[in-house]
Amino acid sequence: MTNTTTTDADTLREQVRARYAEAALAVSERSGCGGGDCCGPDHEGRFGETLYDETDRAELPEGAALASLGCGNPTAMVDLDEGEVVLDLGSGGGIDVILSARRVGPSGTAYGLDMTDEMLALARQNAAEAGVGNVHFLKGVIEAIPLPAASVDVVISNCVINLSPDKAAVLAETARVLKPGGRFAVSDVVAEDRLTPEERGERGSHVGCIAGALSESEYVAGLEEAGFEDVTVEFTHDVADGMHGAIVRARRSATTGPALPVAAARAGCC
Repeated sequence: MTNTTTTDADTLREQVRARYAEAALAVSERSGCGGGDCCGPDHEGRFGETLYDETDRAELPEGAALASLGCGNPTAMVDLDEGEVVLDLGSGGGIDVILSARRVGPSGTAYGLDMTDEMLALARQNAAEAGVGNVHFLKGVIEAIPLPAASVDVVISNCVINLSPDKAAVLAETARVLKPGGRFAVSDVVAEDRLTPEERGERGSHVGCIAGALSESEYVAGLEEAGFEDVTVEFTHDVADGMHGAIVRARRSATTGPALPVAAARAGCC
């Protein structure tokens, strides 16, 4: 992982916010997914709602499915138990929050965290249409999660961590909010170790979920530095030359002390 200046980080974050605000408005107006790399014709079958099986899609309002711009189905990667607390990083239109809420049942809770007002409004509308009450959508960035320490059983995410300009902060914050032994199960775009950051940038844009992707070894090292163990990265499908949709799983260590503060985690892995 490499450092990004504050100015560059703010620029990237605004590009991502604008891209997903456009997508949310397009879905709200039922005019498609809003264009852009993550759901354009060049990526058909590699991003979006088609990566969910028909059973999952049948459970969802149309707006939740149309707003899915991810690279996998994180709710299919981890077992969720009744009464658990789940957090979805970059929850978008709410598809994974709704599916998680049904799996953890009325005694559990599903949180969605997103920085885009338009996506949050769409997600709340979709949750209301789906009739799930055990959901909470929070506004914020995934580098500073607005939840207490050790308050979450499972963290999921769908093709969002690659968009962050400060991935060390994301992983450190994820470790902070997870309970000891808590699970991490995300879909993300991951590069083969042979590709340099510059070569990743040649294969697609940052907002298109390509240029900002970590390599496999960077992901493993970053999670371990943040206090995770049992880290695995499984490539599932190609999205570009040397770039793959992947399932990344890990477990928050149950034996170590509190998760590293963000500054310490960043110093260790970047």
